[in-house]
Amino acid sequence: IGNCQPIQVLRSQIKMFAGTPYPVLIQGASGSGKELVASALQSLSSDPAAPFVVLNCAAIAVNLLESTLFGHAKGAFTGATIAQAGFFEKAEKGTLFLDEIGEVPLGTQVKLLRVLQEKEVVRLGENNPRKVNVRIIAATHRDLPAMIKNGEFRSDLYYRLRVLPLRVPSLRERREDIPLLASTILFGM
Repeated sequence: IGNCQPIQVLRSQIKMFAGTPYPVLIQGASGSGKELVASALQSLSSDPAAPFVVLNCAAIAVNLLESTLFGHAKGAFTGATIAQAGFFEKAEKGTLFLDEIGEVPLGTQVKLLRVLQEKEVVRLGENNPRKVNVRIIAATHRDLPAMIKNGEFRSDLYYRLRVLPLRVPSLRERREDIPLLASTILFGM
């Protein structure tokens, strides 16, 4: 929602990027609407009915993140009483939205990079790879280039995710849209 120049540019980019199969990296401040942008990319895609699976990487315990992403075999770890597909498999032929990608630990980043390169996942406790056809949209409020310099984020993963970059402007960059946003929130107009 908005009419300011940065929002018009963002809308134009969303329309351009929506029909492509390439990864999109959405960057913006917390609360700026990154998930709304990801949802718009999906709804304007060539198959809006395809799966759209959302994972907030910051909300998953580090020791469960790999199982959540890649799945696991029965007995892969204590409590794994049944085999389970991960989010990559659940998003097959659709989109996996990885919110807060900057919170993913380095060890898991290596595995994410492999999935992006090879288009296959290996469930925890298994050796056989499973092919996946998933579009990745990632989002973060973090300064990933600074994290790369500090050794906290892999540069190769960054460039794989940033094929199509989008930046969501913060509210302070679009003050002229505040009345429209307030009206929409208060009155649903």
